[in-house]
Amino acid sequence: MSFVQKIGLFLFAAAFALFTLTLGLERYQLSEATLGIQNEYHKSAILEAAAANGMLGKRYASSFEFVPAFKKTLESAKSQLDKRAKTDLPEGVKEWDFRMGSWQLKDYTFQAVRQSAVGPVSSNPLLFLWMTFGLAILGGLLYILPQWGEIPGIKNNHIYHNAMTRGLTWGWRAVFLSAGIIGLLLYGVYYMNKSYLWPAVSALIALLIIAIVAFGEKQVQKKAPRSASPGTTAWLGILAGVYLIGFYLLLYWMPQHITPWIVIVDPISKVLNGGPASQWFLYGLLYTLIVLVMGLRMMAKYRHNRYQLVRTGSVMFFQTAFAFLLPEILVRLNQPYYDFKNIWPLNYTFFFDWNIKSLLNSGALGTFMLVWGIVLALVGVPVFTWLFGKRWYCSWVCGCGGLAETLGDPYRQLSDKSLRAWKYERWIIHGVLVFAVGMTVLVLYTYFTGSKDVLSLNTETVRTWYGFLIGSAFAGVVGTGFYPLMGNRVWCRFGCPLAAYLGLVQRFQSRFRITTNGGQCISCGNCSTYCEMGIDVRHYAQRGQDIVRASCVGCGVCAAVCPRGVLRLENSSLDISQRTEALRTIHIAEDRVSLDF
Repeated sequence: MSFVQKIGLFLFAAAFALFTLTLGLERYQLSEATLGIQNEYHKSAILEAAAANGMLGKRYASSFEFVPAFKKTLESAKSQLDKRAKTDLPEGVKEWDFRMGSWQLKDYTFQAVRQSAVGPVSSNPLLFLWMTFGLAILGGLLYILPQWGEIPGIKNNHIYHNAMTRGLTWGWRAVFLSAGIIGLLLYGVYYMNKSYLWPAVSALIALLIIAIVAFGEKQVQKKAPRSASPGTTAWLGILAGVYLIGFYLLLYWMPQHITPWIVIVDPISKVLNGGPASQWFLYGLLYTLIVLVMGLRMMAKYRHNRYQLVRTGSVMFFQTAFAFLLPEILVRLNQPYYDFKNIWPLNYTFFFDWNIKSLLNSGALGTFMLVWGIVLALVGVPVFTWLFGKRWYCSWVCGCGGLAETLGDPYRQLSDKSLRAWKYERWIIHGVLVFAVGMTVLVLYTYFTGSKDVLSLNTETVRTWYGFLIGSAFAGVVGTGFYPLMGNRVWCRFGCPLAAYLGLVQRFQSRFRITTNGGQCISCGNCSTYCEMGIDVRHYAQRGQDIVRASCVGCGVCAAVCPRGVLRLENSSLDISQRTEALRTIHIAEDRVSLDF
């Protein structure tokens, strides 16, 4: 490591530590001026309850002290308004303009925490923006840019000896998987208002999939090989994974505890959309900056391969322009927030009634957005996948793929290459696709008929559970939080319904394939090691068999790390109906070349 890189690492570590510590720098004091609630009935009731509870003017040392006290105040205020609504509802005022709905409590709590903060962060957001985001970006660039002066090409970089990147032993992997699944299902009970039905159904389906995979292995009497760290565990990787998991838990379900981070990015939010930052603006900004900085690292590492340079530049562009800047500018222009590259069923809220109504009520542009989304999902996906394979989206456009290819690149070797993992992958990802399609059918039925119940299924409950389990827990907590633990494409491989949709088209009717020249293969294993989707590429290469797997995202890294040029990404209609056959043997004669199956 050069001196410049050491300086960069120090700056990044200092900025990262300060960013984390900002959560404990603020104090919180509720007052009438800081309550920030527009509804006068609600505001008055909350202030009365706060005064009665002794909360007004009292200073709290942290959000973890302030929030429970404020929630008690909210419950007291809500109870009082409910009682008054029965006997003393003001004339001309609608009931739910007077009463406080349970759905408003979370928003009121977030606003109260944000407005009541007193401390250095809320007083100097721009200073902390430069000291955290600014120094982190500078440190990252100082660490990455010297890599452009090194000899290009993949070499032994001790990825399986590094405390950050060597992965977990099977014992530790089982601990994290079990704890993650059980913890999320238990929290799901609380999230669903103490309803056990949907968590229980999800647990039953998970057990059923485990039983099917285990029974299949028993039937063939062959234990599937496992892919995990054979000896010691990457302790730095565990710390990184725990931090990421904690970040997503706070982001999705406890944003009131990360308001100092949100306040830090207020100056940028006001420039782009004209308003204060939200938790999602914070996430979008972080996401985009990480893709840009780590994208430069990706380019430096694979700069010997032109395909990787162009592909990485593409995901950096689409994340910055289409996923972040354009939607924020639309908000500033009083138009709906819309990511033009986000496609159903990945964008599972697209067909929700509130989204359809919002788009239709936004004039010609909103109608165009609605039509664009429908055409892209029903026509664009199959056509582009037939032409180019699922790589056109998963490796060139998608934000999830962009983060996986940049931030997640150091962990791509941790993807499980075993037959067992492949079996789980097929059951789980197609199960999520079925869930997404079924939920969409239900919400569309509700939109057109007005009825919320279909065969005893409440559509509101179904989409709430999907949003929690798939949209938040799987895509965020597990999908990104498990990068250092199980590889960088856990979500794309096991959970993304759009990847499943794209994969079905690619598997059965696509011009894309990775061709192999088995005679050149030296069985070095680089291709399988670096495959983020858990494909044992060497198995195909040794047999001269084309790779036409539904899970392959066409990232091309297997070809980039091959020292012999065995692998080649191609788009061709030649033998499109036969390329998924088991094995092919090439026979060369004087007058012709033929393939035998």
